[in-house]
Amino acid sequence: MGFLDALFGRTKPVKPDLDQLFGVPSAALTLQAAAGFTPTGLGSVCFAAVEGGAFAEVQAQVRALLDADTDRGGTPVEASRDGYGYSWLLARHTPDELPDLVNDLHAVNSELEANGFGPQLLCSLVGFRDTGGRALALVYLYKRGTFYPFAPVPGGGEKRDNALELQVKAMLGNDLRIEPDLSRWFPVWGAPGLA
Repeated sequence: MGFLDALFGRTKPVKPDLDQLFGVPSAALTLQAAAGFTPTGLGSVCFAAVEGGAFAEVQAQVRALLDADTDRGGTPVEASRDGYGYSWLLARHTPDELPDLVNDLHAVNSELEANGFGPQLLCSLVGFRDTGGRALALVYLYKRGTFYPFAPVPGGGEKRDNALELQVKAMLGNDLRIEPDLSRWFPVWGAPGLA
């Protein structure tokens, strides 16, 4: 960081560290033991779509990569677009295949990044649910290289369970790099994988 950056309070952006995603399976064990949340087998990647042939080709390559196991009973990846215009790729696995799900999410992020579309990546999430039906997502912020918990209130419209989110933050501090700036814990209402 340069002198002027320090003087004006600017900081250099954190470099993405996609390998942080591989910490999710151990965090899942902590979540299950401490709060009763288990993986749903659903995970998704959100990115800002770009018009053009190069991006469409990379998106097709990513889908082909993730759909490679469909002939052996795997579930094809689902693509969707949310109300804000962001694109989502949803990967489905059985709940006990969390490492495979994480590998898929890592592959999507890596493929987009390797082809120059890293700036379009926004976040990835992995879904969890407890026996009472509460949903929880661990959201990975690509541009920050950090995670945060997102817990919508069941049947509560667009309300969050902030107490649960802070509880999960405290639980997972040793398992994942948690985003310290709570203002960056943005809601992902209706995100694929948060069912």
